[in-house]
Amino acid sequence: MRLFKNICFYTLVLCLVSGNLTAQEIALIKIDPDRKIDTIDPNIYGAFVEPIRTVVYGNIYDPDSPFADENGFRKDFIDLIKELNIRNVRWPGGNFVSGYNWEDGIGPKDQRPAKLDLAWNQIETNQMGTDEYAKFCSLIGADNFLCINGGTGTLDDARNWVEYCNYEKGTFYSDLRRKYGNEEPFNVKYVGLGNEIDGPWQMGQKSAEDYCKFALEAGKLIALIDEDIKLVASGASLYRPGNEWVDWNEYVLDKMVGKIDYISVHRYATEALPGGRENNVFSDRMSLGLDIDEKIETTHALIKKAMVKSESDRPVYISFDEYSPGFGGMASSLLLAQHLNSFIRHADIVKMANITMITNLTGHSPEGVFKNSLFHTFHLYSNNAIGTALDIYTDGPSYDNEIFNNIPYLDVTAIFNESEKKVILNVVNRHETEAIETKIDLQAGKYTGKATVNVINAENPNARNTIDESPVSVETDQLNFKGNVIKHTFPAHSFTQIEIPVK
Repeated sequence: MRLFKNICFYTLVLCLVSGNLTAQEIALIKIDPDRKIDTIDPNIYGAFVEPIRTVVYGNIYDPDSPFADENGFRKDFIDLIKELNIRNVRWPGGNFVSGYNWEDGIGPKDQRPAKLDLAWNQIETNQMGTDEYAKFCSLIGADNFLCINGGTGTLDDARNWVEYCNYEKGTFYSDLRRKYGNEEPFNVKYVGLGNEIDGPWQMGQKSAEDYCKFALEAGKLIALIDEDIKLVASGASLYRPGNEWVDWNEYVLDKMVGKIDYISVHRYATEALPGGRENNVFSDRMSLGLDIDEKIETTHALIKKAMVKSESDRPVYISFDEYSPGFGGMASSLLLAQHLNSFIRHADIVKMANITMITNLTGHSPEGVFKNSLFHTFHLYSNNAIGTALDIYTDGPSYDNEIFNNIPYLDVTAIFNESEKKVILNVVNRHETEAIETKIDLQAGKYTGKATVNVINAENPNARNTIDESPVSVETDQLNFKGNVIKHTFPAHSFTQIEIPVK
């Protein structure tokens, strides 16, 4: 019996030591600029805005704020968000839009009706309407991505809204826009054909069959007004056992391929956690990038199937136009990096993405806005991660949890920016407590031997910035190397972006 106990003890010690060694083994990243996935569409650096609580009224638009400009927009927020180079903004919803009458939000503000918003059980004052959303987009340099009311709305609502936005002049709605002070069209480039219409929480929920009947006709009318508008079908958002979300997407694609340019994916990945959003286990949350990969790859397969069946030559891509990494702490910034890494890894199919909400990319206080951890991560990607996504090889330590097996501690993407002659390497270290030593093998090309390393990290993975303190920030350093091999150690719970100039 004593011998048995000793065997058990040493076996336990061996397991603990082995687990530690696994976490500390040297990882390998192989990068070849000739192994290309596709060009990254800058539209993956988009955002989403919906008038929920203080998202719009307070954080973006607040005529009573000391930070307000002459139009009521928060100048401090506008100035800071412009640094992120956001390419498009999806508005005005969201669940809100499924009960929204867009004509309530135009014309003199003192004549706009206050309405009960059933989506969020609040009063919508309609002080922020179509003209104001379009103005906001112009202020931050973003394209307009309009989502129509596919719930309680009608075909006339959809076509009239687009006419108001994009038709130059000479019609009732285009001249109404001009009368209200906007002589030039808003040039809406993207139109979402409804929001989450499969969801029982949605006003005007529809079956897949009824949705397609509406969306096909709405898309047809919109195209007759402006044939250059890109149309986004409402993909599934109801994820539950039985994979009914797959059935919805399959049906919508079968019916709409050839008539649309994108299908939306909405995924709040914390739904996959054991225990849901209340689960704050760091290793569990750090695995959620794999859930994003899974949703993209499943939808991509359905697109391929529908394209083959339809024989259409009009490509359909994924618009991942609602996702959230959390609300601004260090761990949230790492999950944001994993989302963006997933979009880059799937650059051949994900051509647009919109983070929920645009206001989550900054911190807010009575004294003004400030850079939170999400700001720093998004800034590094949106300003630097441009070019061609590369098909890289990685090998290194991994772990398992209740959701996934073989979760690599390092989540890695690489990009070749040909115009600026550099390789950009993005690495998330998912390990909460241990740094990971890594060999980076540049398999082709000649390099200058110098690289710029940007690191986002904090002592505590739950650290959160305030207007007075910034425990989460970007630290920049230079790295020298010889030949085509870089040796680098990625700190625990960190995001690192390395810019490697090419000769």
